[in-house]
Amino acid sequence: MSSSGNQLEGGLKSRHLTMLSIAGVIGGALFVGSGKVIANAGPAAILAYLGGGILVVLVMRMLGEMAVAQPDTGSFSTYADRAIGRWAGFTIGWLYWSFWSLLMGWEAYVAGAILNSWIPAIPIWGYMLIVTLALMAVNFMHVKNYGEFEFWFALIKVVAIVAFIIIGASAIVHIWPFGDVSGIEHLTSQGFMPNGFQSVVVALLGAMFAFIGAEIVTVAAAEAKDPSKEIIRTTRSVVWRISLFYIGSIFIVVCLVPYTDPGLKDSTVGTYAVTMQHLGIPYAKQIVNFVVLTSVCSCFNSALYTSSRMLFSLSRRGDAPKAFQILGKNTKAPYVGVLVSSILALITIVLTATDKMNVFDVLMAATGAIALLVYLCIAVSQLNMRRKLEASGTHIQLKMWLFPWLTYAVIAVIVASLVIMVIEGTFFNEVVYTSIFGGIVVVLGMMAQKFNWGGEQRAEAEKQRLEIQAQLQKNKEA
Repeated sequence: MSSSGNQLEGGLKSRHLTMLSIAGVIGGALFVGSGKVIANAGPAAILAYLGGGILVVLVMRMLGEMAVAQPDTGSFSTYADRAIGRWAGFTIGWLYWSFWSLLMGWEAYVAGAILNSWIPAIPIWGYMLIVTLALMAVNFMHVKNYGEFEFWFALIKVVAIVAFIIIGASAIVHIWPFGDVSGIEHLTSQGFMPNGFQSVVVALLGAMFAFIGAEIVTVAAAEAKDPSKEIIRTTRSVVWRISLFYIGSIFIVVCLVPYTDPGLKDSTVGTYAVTMQHLGIPYAKQIVNFVVLTSVCSCFNSALYTSSRMLFSLSRRGDAPKAFQILGKNTKAPYVGVLVSSILALITIVLTATDKMNVFDVLMAATGAIALLVYLCIAVSQLNMRRKLEASGTHIQLKMWLFPWLTYAVIAVIVASLVIMVIEGTFFNEVVYTSIFGGIVVVLGMMAQKFNWGGEQRAEAEKQRLEIQAQLQKNKEA
């Protein structure tokens, strides 16, 4: 094995990052969870996804600006450290790690439930263990193996969504010969906004959580051959990705399916399955279950990758134990970080096997607002870092639009969303749990800054960063 001072070797190819950037915004929330959003807001749910999509596009632009200037496997956690202060980088890094580590348990549970419905001989927790160990093995390998798995996982999701949109669009223009739906009658037949504007605001909050994951590509790009080039390309493509996969598919659903259809609220059926049933497609539920299975395995795989790299970055900066920097001798994968990041998923398996899954629900509630806190941190970091870069005369390749006004607007929207979550009883517990959990991490971050925990590691990491940055600049000039 390798010692803590070594660098991640990299090995992700351009096609891997292309699919990673696409897969980042496609999760089970699109295939299944979007049905509840539509059922609550009616056809106006399309506005919620449009609003959430615009916010994510702006946040990704800000993150892209920082990532191109200073590519790092810690991504926004590193930028928060440099632009706001050590306590901010410490806090957002550990919060983001906890988000994905907790989410892995749910992804494994969904995968186990689907596999159990196909072959009941093995219990759900047994399938969860198989999926978890298999994807841990993938992350113990060289990073190119992770990229290859994600490429094929993402390809299945992309093909499924494109096929769904093509079939749905053909039904809207009256050329699909099967099923009992066509045209756009359900878009307005029961009212475009039947439950009022408040329902759309609440739906917007749910839609924003669906987009979390788009930022993973900036973490992965640090292990590519040309990080800046890949980040610029994927950041610019985020607009069409969100427009096609989310806005496009949700528009198809609200046109073809009445928002009162009970299947939309049923998480065992899902948004896509309901629509496909109306379109007369046989075995719709089984087809969607297969796509959802690949989707949750993809999300688990990416979550484990991202969590382990975040721990590696935190460790390099002295904000986590030095052991998280240990790399495999041949694979250069941070296997200690992979092991530690998998612990909560393994705990979920135990809770499921002993019928105590509700204990984990409390922990999951604590992740409710972390997505918004991450976006807020990115916006504030970009605001500060842009000014520092301009003051130092650094050339900025990728710039945030209408700076600083759009950045201020994003900050205002996120703060307003958090306030609405408190006022709206549905999300009250999520904000409370997140605030308590986040408050504890903030205090730890401030203590790390005050007492200079890991000071030697931070000094060494900063020295290496400056050397790499100088070499990159030298290469550009050459």
